[in-house]
Amino acid sequence: MLSRIFIQNFALIDSLEITLNKGLQVITGETGAGKSIILGALRLILGERADVKSTQSSETKSIVEAEFNLNETFKFFFEENDLDFENQTIIRREILPTGKSRAFVNDVPVTLETLKKLSEKLIDIHSQFETSNLFDEEYQFRMIDGLSKNKTLITSYQQEFLVYKRLIKELENFKKQLLEGNKENDYKVFLLEELLDANLDEFDLEEVQDQLSKYENAETIIENLSLIFNKMDAEEIGVLDSLLDVKTKLSKVASLSHEFSRLNQRFEETFVELKDLVFDLQNEAEHMETNPETLLDLSSKLNKINTLFLKHKVNSVDELKAIRDEMQNEQTGFAELEFLIESTQKQIAASSQSLEKVSNELSQNRKKAIPNFIKKTEKLLNQLGLEKAKIEVQLTAVENYNNFGKENIQLLFQANAGFPLKPIQTAISGGERSRVMLSIKKLMAENAELPTLILDEIDTGVSGKVAEEMGNVMKDMSENMQLIVITHLAQVAAKGNNNYKVIKREVSGKTQTTIILLNHDEKLQEIAQLLSGSKITDAAVSQARELMK
Repeated sequence: MLSRIFIQNFALIDSLEITLNKGLQVITGETGAGKSIILGALRLILGERADVKSTQSSETKSIVEAEFNLNETFKFFFEENDLDFENQTIIRREILPTGKSRAFVNDVPVTLETLKKLSEKLIDIHSQFETSNLFDEEYQFRMIDGLSKNKTLITSYQQEFLVYKRLIKELENFKKQLLEGNKENDYKVFLLEELLDANLDEFDLEEVQDQLSKYENAETIIENLSLIFNKMDAEEIGVLDSLLDVKTKLSKVASLSHEFSRLNQRFEETFVELKDLVFDLQNEAEHMETNPETLLDLSSKLNKINTLFLKHKVNSVDELKAIRDEMQNEQTGFAELEFLIESTQKQIAASSQSLEKVSNELSQNRKKAIPNFIKKTEKLLNQLGLEKAKIEVQLTAVENYNNFGKENIQLLFQANAGFPLKPIQTAISGGERSRVMLSIKKLMAENAELPTLILDEIDTGVSGKVAEEMGNVMKDMSENMQLIVITHLAQVAAKGNNNYKVIKREVSGKTQTTIILLNHDEKLQEIAQLLSGSKITDAAVSQARELMK
C-alpha cells in the first residue's frame, strides 16, 4: 500500500506531502490545478526518465519520495537484488540541477531497471486512454489465471520454464562450440597424428644428431681410427712397443730402489689402460658400419622433427610435446562436449515432460474459469451501461512452450448486438475503453493481489446512472485493494474513504501547487461544487449530502 508521497522542487510544487490510507482515496481539483504534476512525479518512482526542465529551481535538486507498507512476500525480491527489506519501504528519485538523476530504495542506490521491476509490483497508474496492457497477452493470461486459481501452478510452471530455456540455450552453445571446433578439427587431427607418429617421448634430438653425424662420416672415422691403431701397434716402431720397453726399464729401476715402486705402479696401470683403449679403437673401427638404410632412417627422423619445428614455429622437442598435449586435450574437450550435449538433451526431455504436465493443468483450469469470467465481465459491463456488450476468451494450442504454458490467448469483444466478436484491440472504441478496463480490473482485484491502482480520470465522458455505477464498482474494488482515483465526478468523489483536493495558489508572488486532505464539511462543499460549478447552490449541497449518504 502507498502510505505517503513527498515531492519537493518539482514543476509548480515547492514542497508537498500527503498521507494516504487503505480503501478508496479520491483526488479532485480544478483543471490545471496540478493533478497531472503529482502523477508525473509518481511516474518517476516507476522508473520513467527524468527531465531537468521539471525542476522548479535550477539550483536545487528535485526530490520525489513514495513510502509503501509491504508484507513478507516482497522479501524474495529484496534478497534477490541485494536490498535491505523493510515493512516501511521508501523509494526516492532525485533530479540534480545538472540533469542527472539517482534512484534509492531504503537509501540504497539502485539502477532504473531495478526500480522499475520493484515499482511495477507496487503501483499501477491507469490514465483515461491507456488500455494497452489490456491488449497485452501477458495481462490477459494474468486476468484469467486469477479466476482460475492458477497462481501457485503458474509460479511452478514459470520456474521450470526458466530452467527449460536455460537448458535450450546451453544446448545451442554446446552445439555451436562443437560445430566451430569441427570446422578446424580435421586439420588438427592430422597435425596431432604427425606429432604422435614422431614418438616425441622417446626421441632424443642430440642423440639422433650425433648418430647421424657418425654414420655420415663413417669412412673418415674408420680411416683415422686405423691410422691411430697402426701407429700405436706397429712392429718395432709402434708406440705400444716403445712404451713396453719403458715399462721394462722402469720395473728394473723399481726393483733397485723402493722409492720408484709407486711411479712404476702408476705407469703399469696407465700402460694397461692405454692398451685397452687401443684395442677398443680397433674394435670400433672393425665394427663401424656404413649402412645406407640406417643413415636414411636417421636422416628421416631428423628431417621429420625439423619439419615439425618449422610447421609449429618452435625450436625444441619439449615445445612440440606441449603442443601435442594441448591438441590431445582439445580432442578430449570435443568428447566432453558430445557428452554434455547428450546429457543436456536428456535434461531438456525431462523438463519438457514436466512442462507438458503442468501446462495441461493450467489450460484445463483456464477453460473451466472462462465461462465465469465472461459471465461476471458482461454483468459488470451491463452495470456500466454496455448492456449489449459481449466478451469471449479464445485459447489456441501452440507447438512450443511460452511463459504461460503451451497456448496463446486472445480477448474478443463486441459492444453491439448482431456483430461478430473481434480482437479487443480492434473492436473497442474510445467510449468503451475505460468501462471495459474498469470491469476487468474489478475482477482481478477480487482474485489476485494487485498493486496500488491509480485511476486518472477514466470516468471522463460518463454521467448519470453510469457515473453512479462506476463509483459503485470503484468502491467495491477498494474493499480488496488500495484504489486512488482522480475524478471530476461527484458520484465517484462521494464514495471516497478519504478525499483530497489539489489546489493552486500564489505564495510570495509565485504560483504553487499543493494538496490538502478534506474533512467532512470540506468534502461536502467539494462534491457540491463538482455538481453545480463555481457557485455552490443549496440544491447542490443537498444533493451532495444525499450522495455522501
